[in-house]
Amino acid sequence: LPAQGPGPCLVWGLLLSNLICKRDYNPQANYSTEERFLLLGFSDWPSLQPVLFALVLLCYLLTLTGNSVLVLLAVRDPRLHTPMYYFLCHLALVDAGFTTSVVPPLLANLRRPAFWLPRSHCTAQLCASLALGSAECVLLAVMALDRAAAVCLPLRYAGLASARLCRALASASWLGGLTNSVAQTALLAERPLCGPRLLDHFICELPALLKLACGGDGDTTENQMFAARVVILLLPSAVILASYGAVARAVCCMRSSGGRRRAVGTCGSHLTAVCLFYGSAIYTYLQPAQRYNQARGKFISLFYTVVTPALNPLIYTLRNKEVKGAARRLLWSLGRG
Repeated sequence: LPAQGPGPCLVWGLLLSNLICKRDYNPQANYSTEERFLLLGFSDWPSLQPVLFALVLLCYLLTLTGNSVLVLLAVRDPRLHTPMYYFLCHLALVDAGFTTSVVPPLLANLRRPAFWLPRSHCTAQLCASLALGSAECVLLAVMALDRAAAVCLPLRYAGLASARLCRALASASWLGGLTNSVAQTALLAERPLCGPRLLDHFICELPALLKLACGGDGDTTENQMFAARVVILLLPSAVILASYGAVARAVCCMRSSGGRRRAVGTCGSHLTAVCLFYGSAIYTYLQPAQRYNQARGKFISLFYTVVTPALNPLIYTLRNKEVKGAARRLLWSLGRG
């Protein structure tokens, strides 16, 4: 276990002895019946924990506030009743739920050396975060298709992006995320977990849990889980790349510089959000469990579960005149009232 100086060494020793002495220790025993996980979080960085606590709390408040404002504006302002803002509203809901599934136990973890989490709570957190994270993967691909249709087929866009089709695509995003989460959680439940239930992480994330899985017959199950992660990450990524390839060709063929600026402005915010989310998610999930570096993985997971959802409302509103106009109209109406 990592340690820095005699103080952390003593903490790690106490934690490990507490874990072992809760029941009769048998080094040959299978610990699949253990009902609790010990999340070590950032306890190997004790001086960093107060800073992380303040940063995580600030990002969480920004996520809830920014995404709530986006949903409120998209629902109240008739000028934002378009496919782009319809999908953006769903993205705001996904981000708020995704962060909420992670931040409360993380804040509790940062206030103590380590955090005991019952197995049922760990499974529920894993299922919720996987469902919402997978839904965001599909939803970002749907938004890329919408932007490609708006830029490449402007005359037919109004007919193509019907309200019925938008509802179907949004429902498919939520359903796809839920399906992937249920499949991954069910496959993980089939794997026997060996050794002390020490998770060098701040959440019950899939790669960290797979580090505790016993080898042998579970290799087939792990390959199935890896294939499911490849589908939910790489298939939407391929759709996004194809969509922006079509957008790039359409922009190159435009003769008007104003049209090019509008096209780049329309797609730039979404492309920034895609790079932030997919870069860290692909690193975390598209590598074998044996090669997963938990120390580095904690900070990368912190970025895409806490920081990225807080940045998304800013990314989509800072350069968006329609959203800023809707915000001004809402404030004016509230002041008038």
